[in-house]
Amino acid sequence: MSAALIALATEIGAPIIRKILSDRIGPGNARLAESVAEAVAERAGIRPADIDDWIRASPDVMREAVLEVEARTPEMIALYVAETEARQAILLAETAKGGWQAAWRPAGMYLMGFLWLWNIVLLHVANAIWKIALPPVDFSILLQLSAAYMGLYMGGHTVKETVRNWKGAR
Repeated sequence: MSAALIALATEIGAPIIRKILSDRIGPGNARLAESVAEAVAERAGIRPADIDDWIRASPDVMREAVLEVEARTPEMIALYVAETEARQAILLAETAKGGWQAAWRPAGMYLMGFLWLWNIVLLHVANAIWKIALPPVDFSILLQLSAAYMGLYMGGHTVKETVRNWKGAR
């Protein structure tokens, strides 16, 4: 996370934001830290990528934005915890049912791994050993399959974030 934003939060007395951004609440809070940084940027009326520049150019606006978000961080933490608990409950429910509900995620990961291994290594070894010319799968198809699986497996967040970043880059 932005060292400048952490320093600003420390300077103005926003301990919750400082702890969230410096990973002192615990590992794996990247989504929460990202949400906090996005909220600060939104309050300041800028893009999250521009936070460091704005801290140097307009520190008063950024201080105000950090203080506003600091007041909202308990709600953000509660939402983050609720989302994490819901995700864990879904995984536990799938595991308890067994069968396809529990197996589709790891089976999909192994299938994707095998398809990439086949296309990059095993196909060429088989062609060399048996002196045949099996055609490889087009890498664009493998990328599309992998993206579709990740979109399903990760609840669509990967696809959503990619599209948002792609549109924001324009």
